[in-house]
Amino acid sequence: MKSSPEQTNPWKTHETRLAYENPWIKVTESDVTTPGGSPGIYGLVHFKNRAIGVIPVDAGGNTWLVGQYRYALDTYEWEIPEGGCPQGESHLEAAKRELQEETGIIASDYELLADNIALSNSVCDERATIYVARELTFTTATPEDTEELAVRKLPLTEAIGMALDGTITDSMSVIGLLKLAVVK
Repeated sequence: MKSSPEQTNPWKTHETRLAYENPWIKVTESDVTTPGGSPGIYGLVHFKNRAIGVIPVDAGGNTWLVGQYRYALDTYEWEIPEGGCPQGESHLEAAKRELQEETGIIASDYELLADNIALSNSVCDERATIYVARELTFTTATPEDTEELAVRKLPLTEAIGMALDGTITDSMSVIGLLKLAVVK
């Protein structure tokens, strides 16, 4: 069976070199021939961890958002609890760890809401998985030393409204909240 244009890669890669690397990302630069046939350079950010998000929901229809300053955007953002899943850790275990670390919430019921989401597929290969967590109990949050977090409890409908009106701009949060609004 012949491949359709949507299934074949029209880019030709000639040489790829490492431009930068740290514990979280690797940046490469490739000499390419573009789909139109002209020479070019393509930069790619490779993420070493999988992005994990969790939307906790209690029996009363409330959820929790995490507020923090985002250095890359130079803004304060409200988001669902999120973090990274290193190789060797299951997505579910990472979701449980991140929820407890950031909010102090422990859930006994997790449901996969969205998987393999491409977060910015023109410049990076980062993928995300999002869960809904229910049957909640509470303990102490233990954020990482790189995090200064505020935790806010609010009705899930209000958080969904924040995703709809642009108050929440984080892509994982918007995707997760709007998908939950449709499937709940």
